[in-house]
Amino acid sequence: MQPRNMSMSGAVDLSAVKAAAEAKQKAEQARAQRAAQPDAPAAAVSLVIDVDEATFEQEVVQRSAEVPVVIDFWAEWCGPCKQLSPVLERLTEEYAGRFVLAKIDVDANQRLFQQFGVQGIPAVFAVIAGQALPLFQGVAPEPQVRQVLDQLIQAAEERFGIVGQPVDPEAAAAARVAGPVEPPADPALAHAHAALDAGDLNGAIQAYENILATEPGNTEAALGLGQAKLLARVQGTSAEQARKDAAERPEDVEAQLAVADLDLVGGHVEDAFSRLISTVQRTAGDDRDAARVRLLELFDVVGPDDPRVVAARSALARVLF
Repeated sequence: MQPRNMSMSGAVDLSAVKAAAEAKQKAEQARAQRAAQPDAPAAAVSLVIDVDEATFEQEVVQRSAEVPVVIDFWAEWCGPCKQLSPVLERLTEEYAGRFVLAKIDVDANQRLFQQFGVQGIPAVFAVIAGQALPLFQGVAPEPQVRQVLDQLIQAAEERFGIVGQPVDPEAAAAARVAGPVEPPADPALAHAHAALDAGDLNGAIQAYENILATEPGNTEAALGLGQAKLLARVQGTSAEQARKDAAERPEDVEAQLAVADLDLVGGHVEDAFSRLISTVQRTAGDDRDAARVRLLELFDVVGPDDPRVVAARSALARVLF
């Protein structure tokens, strides 16, 4: 099976809206730590690790603030997995710390398997600064795997300030020794982030809106607001009932909006966009405008540079004009 196109912007943010900012801070902090203590000892760090549900937060999410983490979903019974895994492991060593390989046995970690929306194995994802990104599914030729990894590393450097230079295991260890990240310098953002982390969605929405009222160009606050509103809309929603309503009442715009929100939260970005574009196409007046506005809101949550957003914008334009 040929690998799917790699996306460098995911719908599922594993460590909330602070991830990218924290990742950059950690990278800078680690570099400062190494510069101040060039001879400091560092513990050896394995570049290929087995990860389960208990260690996922520390080994994948937290580590992804320092270096991209490539995830290999595999199983002992999976023949194609046994073809791909050795290639990934060999390239991990060859790339000398530019990324870490986390191997997840899907039989022993069904919850992680489901959370990532894996449709079949082998499946390869990456996590950068807490964001989960699909890379490819199935066995791919080594040159294509290299190409994907090169794109991953470039994106980590350009978008998150991670991996500016090759990182060896000792440097990765030094980054972790650097200690906890300081909270955001902006106390208003810190308050908004804390409310979101605590599940106080109404408080988070108000806090982000207050920031944007005085700083309309604050992209971190805008991203936080979009995510908080999305989570507030799906909170307490029965996914099964919502999908049943949408299937039975295709003309019900609110039902379509509800399922689009659920799709996005579940990582099914294209499904969410396609549903709303179809709704825009077959409606008029206020209903059409409601679907269009919701689609634009979801674009903001995923990110304007995501290729899925770019494609959906073009599709929306064709429907509207």
